[in-house]
Amino acid sequence: MATQSHHQNVDKQFGERAEAYLSSAVHASGRDLQRLSERLSTTPEARVLDLGCGGGHASFIAAQQVREVVAYDLSGQMLEVVEKSAQDRGYGHLTTQQGYAEVLPFADASFDIVISRYSAHHWHDVGQALREVKRVLKPAGKVIFMDVNAPGNAVLDIWLQTVEALRDTSHVRDYNPGEWLTMFTEAGLAITGVIQDRLHLEFASWIARMRTPEALVTAIRAYQQSAADEVQRYYQLQPDGSFSTDIIFIEAVKP
Repeated sequence: MATQSHHQNVDKQFGERAEAYLSSAVHASGRDLQRLSERLSTTPEARVLDLGCGGGHASFIAAQQVREVVAYDLSGQMLEVVEKSAQDRGYGHLTTQQGYAEVLPFADASFDIVISRYSAHHWHDVGQALREVKRVLKPAGKVIFMDVNAPGNAVLDIWLQTVEALRDTSHVRDYNPGEWLTMFTEAGLAITGVIQDRLHLEFASWIARMRTPEALVTAIRAYQQSAADEVQRYYQLQPDGSFSTDIIFIEAVKP
């Protein structure tokens, strides 16, 4: 029941904001998308699954490089936006399918590559999702995950989780590097590379994307302003509420 309730919350939160995510500058650009494009350029015949595709930005990058892309998401409204945009871009080899990350409706060994960007921190059970990723991958298939990354420091970690949860009630957890490596390893995926970077979040557009209620915006601002000096420095907190956070780019293979 709790899992179903969480999935319904995610669908509601993001379905109503599909267009905002399609047009989001944060989601539509970034060094991680450039890296993704470079990685996929070496596998033109690949069939790729974009897990938790959101507004479809990683799917569109993949569609420029590979033979077939399946954009997969919990939100039907998100998928409608992705499908329309794919048609407008001429990506006839990009299809959409709806479902949970933890239960993939695909046959064993049916994809060459699975990608995911800025989605896993909303999933109910990332470990189970990664086991499903391994199942649907062909032998020697590749995995590329990109997401917000929590620091391995308790004070900094709890600050990030709190502002994320206040902004978006569907947030589960931003995982730290150790947690990511453990989840991949326990799922039977062999990590081949990890890159960390920083992401600047402009406050006004960050809360506007989720239509965060004014009372919670006020709570976030108060929480930011009362943050310890080490938190303010680490997240490069600005007077307008804008800040920077860590992101991670993880590559792995199915042995």
